[in-house]
Order: sequence, then structure tokens, then C-alpha cells
Amino acid sequence: MKAVMVQAFGGPEVLAVADLPDPHPDAGQVLITTEAIGVGGIDVLIRSGALAAYGATPGRILGSEVAGTVTAVGKGVDPTWVGRRVWALTGESGGYAELALASAETLVPIPTDLSAVAAVTLGSSAMVAHFALRHAHFTRGESVLVRGAAGGIGVMAVQLATRGGAGAVAVTTSSAERGDRLRGLGATHVLDRLGRGAPDAPANYDVILDIVAGADLPSFFARLEPNGRMVAVGAMAGTPPADFGMEMVAAFRKSMSFATFSADTVPALERRAATAELFTAAGRGELKAVVHEELPLEQAVLAHRRMDAGEVFGRIALTVTPPDGRFPAS
Repeated sequence: MKAVMVQAFGGPEVLAVADLPDPHPDAGQVLITTEAIGVGGIDVLIRSGALAAYGATPGRILGSEVAGTVTAVGKGVDPTWVGRRVWALTGESGGYAELALASAETLVPIPTDLSAVAAVTLGSSAMVAHFALRHAHFTRGESVLVRGAAGGIGVMAVQLATRGGAGAVAVTTSSAERGDRLRGLGATHVLDRLGRGAPDAPANYDVILDIVAGADLPSFFARLEPNGRMVAVGAMAGTPPADFGMEMVAAFRKSMSFATFSADTVPALERRAATAELFTAAGRGELKAVVHEELPLEQAVLAHRRMDAGEVFGRIALTVTPPDGRFPAS
């Protein structure tokens, strides 16, 4: 099979297409002939070496989520999965390939009215945004600020907060054009990257979802209402300063909360159920899969150049064309 590997940590040029032996599913796994592969921020962090201290190593196949057809199952897996079109998580590696292994407990059937590209565009992004809002104890009528709203998780958080009845949905983003697109997804106020602008926007928010982190994270504690909650769901700008919590302590009497969120802490059955519901909602037109671009698997380098340049609005999907030009029917 063809797969895209990280030869060494560095820029997009360290990615290379390799011919590798076809994998075979172990117990509890399935083999998926991929149709679409999601390109995510975690892929960029692994490729760059930013996660080396957390165990990421060169020589791996990137990619954490795929959509395609199950073509084989390992011991203990229901054989009726074979031939079905599914979305699945592959972990932190293994997705940028014509064939991918995934744990059977991550499989979610793809509805007939949803494309594989839409599935990987919604997929983990929608699921993470859904559970991050739950982690923040968001309730109808509350105000929400999404920091770094133009990426995959951000555009889903805007839509889900709107769908959940938020009283206001503000976003930080880098341009007026992106702000207009976010308004089209439900944002009510557009701010710059430092949270400035839009004089009619709320001064403070009940919930802040932060996908950026980095040096500016502490300044956003000042934008929380009393009893406000900030949840960090990403760190695309790097980790915050070691003393970032002092800003919150300085406003002790506001009873603010800070938390991190990883979907790894959500039981697999809950993740699958939520993803299935989100796919169904997208099929009804209640959620939009925001696809920045579709690129063939062999152009993964270009996809990462787009990511590094900050060009991506929504998500990029890598696509795979089978030898006969078609995929098995679901």
C-alpha cells in the first residue's frame, strides 16, 4: 500500500510517500480501505516535533481519522462490519494510507447521505467540540467565545453553540473574510486574535473554548464572567506560560474555572453515539461540514504547507482513489 510517513521532524518537506506492506488487523481491530483522511492540527504538531517530549517519534504514518470501507476484521470483531462504510479513529498515527487499521470500538457507520470527505471533516472535530461544550457545562442562553474559531474544532464549536441556544457566540479570527464566514455558521460577534473589536460584543463570557493556548491565553481570563469557565481544547500556538494561572488567582472572587479537555477521557461508547448523532444532524442540514480543500493522498505535503501558512478554514481532507475507480457499495 501507499502511505505518507514522517521521515524526520521538521517542515512539510519531511513527509514522503512510501510503499509499505499491507497491514493486517489484530484482535479487536478492523482493516479499512480508505476513501478520505482527515488532516488535523495534531498531525502538524507531530510532524514538527512539537510533541516529541510526549512520545511522538519520526518514522510513523500520520493521520488519526479515516473514512472508507471495512475489508477485514480481526479476532473478536463482528464480521458483519465487512463491506460497510465507516468513519474511524486510528489513534495518533496510521491514517495517511490506502489501508488503515482502527479499533472496532471507534467505528461509526457513515449514513448514505454523507460523503466520506464530510465524515472526516465533521468526525473528531464535531465530537471534540460537542464534548468540550459539555465539559464547560454550557447551557442554553449562555454566552460563548471560541478562540481560534477558523479551524476544524472551532467551526464546529460555533455551530454547536448556536444549535445549543447560546445567547451570543463570539469568535476570534485573523481576518474580516474569515469573520464573515464564521457569521454564516452562527457567530454573532467577530473579534481579532487578542479579543478586541466589535464594540457591540459582550465584554465577558460564560464559556471560553480555547483552541490556541500559547502566550496570550492568560489574558482571556479577564474576559470571563463570574463563575465563567475556560476550557482549553488545543495548543496550536504552543503551551501557555508556566504561571498562567496567576491571572485567575488574581481574580479569585470571580470563582472562575479553567480546565483542559481531551476526548480520550470520554468512554468509547459515548464518543460513537455522539458522532453518529452529529452525522445524522449533518444529514438533516443542521450542521455543515466545512471543507477547505480536497487533495489526493500523495499531496499531503501541500496540505501541511496550507496548515503551516494558516490558510485553512475548516479542514483539509486527503482522498484515495481505488485501483478500479470505485469503492464497494455500503
